[in-house]
Amino acid sequence: MQQFVIGKNEAGQRFDRYLKKLLGRAPDSFLYKMLRKKNITLNGKKAGGAEQLSVGDEVRLFFSDETFEKFSSPSVRGLSPVRELPFPVVYEDTDILIVNKPSGMLSQKAAPDDLSANEYIISYLLGKEELTEEMLCTFRPSVCNRLDRNTSGLLAAGKTLRGLQELSEAFRERAIRKYYRCIVKGEAGETVHIKGWLVKDEKTNRVQIFPENPHNLSAQEIETEYRPVRVENGYSELEVHLITGRTHQIRAHLASDGHPVIGDSKYGDRAENGIFLREAGIRFQLLHACRMEFADGRVVAADCGEEFFRAWELICRREK
Repeated sequence: MQQFVIGKNEAGQRFDRYLKKLLGRAPDSFLYKMLRKKNITLNGKKAGGAEQLSVGDEVRLFFSDETFEKFSSPSVRGLSPVRELPFPVVYEDTDILIVNKPSGMLSQKAAPDDLSANEYIISYLLGKEELTEEMLCTFRPSVCNRLDRNTSGLLAAGKTLRGLQELSEAFRERAIRKYYRCIVKGEAGETVHIKGWLVKDEKTNRVQIFPENPHNLSAQEIETEYRPVRVENGYSELEVHLITGRTHQIRAHLASDGHPVIGDSKYGDRAENGIFLREAGIRFQLLHACRMEFADGRVVAADCGEEFFRAWELICRREK
C-alpha cells in the first residue's frame, strides 16, 4: 500500500486530476476502475474522483510496489540536490524565486535531454528540502517568464502553487513591468514608443514586423518603448520597456526601427556581429532582462554581465 497526504500545492483540485498527475502512466479507465473497487481511497472512504482536495486529506493506493512503479509519474532524473545554483539568486521568498540566468542557457527544456534553468531550480529546492521527489509527482515548480536561450537576466519561478498562480496572472495581466538593457547599432537620441504587428513563421522560427495590421490571422499587435542610456561612436545602450511580450519582440522590433541588437544572429547586422565576436568575444546577443517592477512596489534588478562591459570598451575605442 502507498499513502499520501495532500499538501498546499495539491489542495484545491479535483481528486481525479491529482491521480492523473500521481499516476501519469496509467490510462483513465484503470484509475476509475481502481476508484470503483476501492483500491484507491480518499480519507479511508470510497471516492468517485470529482471530490475537491483539501490540505491534510489522506490518499491510499492499495497497489503492489510493482504496479505503483509501473504507473507512477516520473520525477526529476539525473540531477542531484544542490544547496547553491550556478547562477545568482536575486530574490526569494516563500512562494517565488527570481534568478539571473546566464546567456546560452535554456529557460525550460526544448527536448527531453535538455538541462535548463528550470531543472537547476528544482534541484536547488530539493537541496533546500523545500521539495521532495514524492512531491514532484504531483507538482513541479516552474519558471513563469521565458527568456530566449541567448538572452540573459531575470527569470521568475513559482516555488509553490500559490507562487505559480500569482506570477502567471501578474505576467498575463501585465502587472509586472519588465525592463531590458541592450547594446544596438545606431545612435538613439530620445525616448521612443513604437507600435507594430508581429507575424511568426513557425517553420523558420523567425518573425516579421509590420507597421500596420497585415490582416494575417496570426498577426499580434506589439508595443515597445526604449530610451538611450548612453550613446557613443555610432552605438547606443538602451533601456527597453517590454509592454507586450511576444516572440523575439525586442530584437525584431528594434531591428525594424534601425537599431539591430549587437550579437543577434537572427535579426542583427552580420558584419557588426563579426567585429564584436573577433574583437570583444561577444558570442550572444547583448540583451539582458535587467529589472522587474511589481504592482506592490517591489523592484528586483540584476546587473548586466561582463559581455556588456567588453562590448562598450570596444565601442569607446572605435572611431565613427
